[in-house]
Amino acid sequence: MAPSCPTLFPHAPAAVVPAAVARLRPEFPGRRVVTVVRRSLADLAGAPVPALPELVERLARQRLLDGEG
Repeated sequence: MAPSCPTLFPHAPAAVVPAAVARLRPEFPGRRVVTVVRRSLADLAGAPVPALPELVERLARQRLLDGEG
């Protein structure tokens, strides 16, 4: 199981993953959206914390469009 958002980014807003998942799930039904969003968050470790909500959602959306999840 992937680590939670607070473990990866102690200063990141706690709602980053749930908010991105809520917006992406209707667009990609039946896909592993949570897994892709968490992986996207982990890959953005060097990004500025205030930019994480937008960056995580954009990266996860692109990955889902590319066939991940």
